[in-house]
Amino acid sequence: MAVQTGLDYMRSRTLVDCDTMDDEVAKTLGPFQDCTSNQAMKLTVQAIALGELSKPERSAIIVSARSDAAVLHAKYSMDMNELAVEISMVKLALEMARHIRGRVHVQVNPYYSYSTEKIIVNALRIVQLFQHYQPDFDVSRICIKIPSTWEGMMACQTLELAGVRTLATTLFSMAQAVLAAEVNCTYIAPYVNELKVHVQPGYVDNAKLLPLCAAIQKYYESISSRTIVLPASLTSVEEIFFLAGVDHITISPGLLTQLKQPYAGNVKSLFDIAPTLPIPARGVSFINDRGSYQITFARDQGGASQIKLTEEIEGIERN
Repeated sequence: MAVQTGLDYMRSRTLVDCDTMDDEVAKTLGPFQDCTSNQAMKLTVQAIALGELSKPERSAIIVSARSDAAVLHAKYSMDMNELAVEISMVKLALEMARHIRGRVHVQVNPYYSYSTEKIIVNALRIVQLFQHYQPDFDVSRICIKIPSTWEGMMACQTLELAGVRTLATTLFSMAQAVLAAEVNCTYIAPYVNELKVHVQPGYVDNAKLLPLCAAIQKYYESISSRTIVLPASLTSVEEIFFLAGVDHITISPGLLTQLKQPYAGNVKSLFDIAPTLPIPARGVSFINDRGSYQITFARDQGGASQIKLTEEIEGIERN
């Protein structure tokens, strides 16, 4: 009998997504359900997109994106460099889509985090770019990542009604999760660790949101919500095993490689015990009461959730 790896174990309990735009990872470590990604709004893009577009073999994508943006930017009445970034992301996503079973996730410009109208326009443009480059691409396989601000959630509501799948990203609180279910987001991405753990050497997040992921999923089950819990920003295999049983999980290439080791079974999942955080009552609602939502969110963890959201959005904008 073959020895079960950590990746085998996770796949037996959870849909595993790859947190990369490298199709070689998808081909060698797959199968994966979805592919997640992010980008900043410069052609010196950040994080996942930067890592992939910096590879010599990807230089043609950057060149063609700039050329295409020069032709298309007048149609969209927007900055040519911003459009070039979106084109690059769409091209990478279309390549990845051939090697996964589910959706490709592309993020809107974080500069628009506090404008519902601009987020909607940006999201629809991304969908149009997919259709421009591959007219027969199944648009139901596109998911738009949108910051979990109030304005972002309202954009998610409109987009979902229009048939565009959305993910509420940079989520740090139960209040955000309640609102995300009310606006019918397809996914939410609770950030287990602040993003600075990936870019600030030596920084450790001492308030990891692992218990929140389990509590949100339990709450969603209690209200029969269709919204999927997809934890992100993980830093260790142990954190991943704590989340065995979550709906989806997105994992970086380095951690995926570590998960190929034999599974020791020495970490008890938070989904195998009762939630350690309170579960909201079934009737709790924020969608028609922005003031109540903002007060609840601002008070969460003594204000830490709101600070984290602001810092994450500002940090993405600066890069």
